[in-house]
Amino acid sequence: METQLINFVLSVAGLIFGGAIGFGFGKIQNAAMLRYEKRQQSDVMKSSWTIIPGSMSRVAFLLVALVAVQVLCPVFFAGNIQWLVSAGIILGYGWTLYRKLRQRTAG
Repeated sequence: METQLINFVLSVAGLIFGGAIGFGFGKIQNAAMLRYEKRQQSDVMKSSWTIIPGSMSRVAFLLVALVAVQVLCPVFFAGNIQWLVSAGIILGYGWTLYRKLRQRTAG
């Protein structure tokens, strides 16, 4: 009974932790997209090579965050909990994409 409770708590914590990482990454991506749209409207872009600068650094930030979670909290990557962390990342990032889609279709 006690191990089932611990597994449940770890599963929920992994899902929440992954969701926080995915949501944070989504917010960073949305901020970059807003900067890109403003840059496009103001005609500041001089070449197509400067369309979305920093996208590789944002992806590197996501990977560093995932490695940090894996190193600092290895219990989230034991057993099947790593799949819940991954699902949380997908849900967190998907939520930001869904909200952006709803904003665009509403207005």
